Amino acid sequence: MVTYVLDSSAILRYLDNDAGAERVAEIIKSHLAGRCAAMISALHWGEIAGITCKGHGKGAMELVLSRLSAFGFEVIPADAERAVGASLIKLKRQISYVDAFGVELAAEARDRVFVTADFDFKPASRDAKIEFLPAK
Repeated sequence: MVTYVLDSSAILRYLDNDAGAERVAEIIKSHLAGRCAAMISALHWGEIAGITCKGHGKGAMELVLSRLSAFGFEVIPADAERAVGASLIKLKRQISYVDAFGVELAAEARDRVFVTADFDFKPASRDAKIEFLPAK
C-alpha cells in the first residue's frame, strides 16, 4: 500500500482550493477508505498552523487543525535521527531545512510518495519519489 507524505504546500492548496486541491482530496478520500496511508511531518504541520494563524487568526487555525486531525493523518515528530537526516538532505540538495524533513520521511520507505506544490524540491527527486501538484 502506498503512503503519501504531504507537505504544508499540498495541504494549503487543498484548504485554499487552489491548483492540485482535487488531487489532495483524492489522496485524503483514499486514506479515509483505507486504500492508502497519509502522513505529514510535525514541522509541516506547524507551518500549516502558522500560515493559517497569520492569515486568518488563531480561531481559524484551531478549526483547521481540528478538521485536519479528523482525517487521521499520522503526524511524525522530529526526533534527533530525523533532524540529522534532514540536515544532510538540506546540505546535499540545497532545499530548506523544514522541507528536508518531508523528503527524509518519504525517502525512508520505497512505498512512500512525497506530495508537494513546491517546485524547489526538484533536486530532491533523486532521494525520494515526489509528486508535484500543478503550478497555480
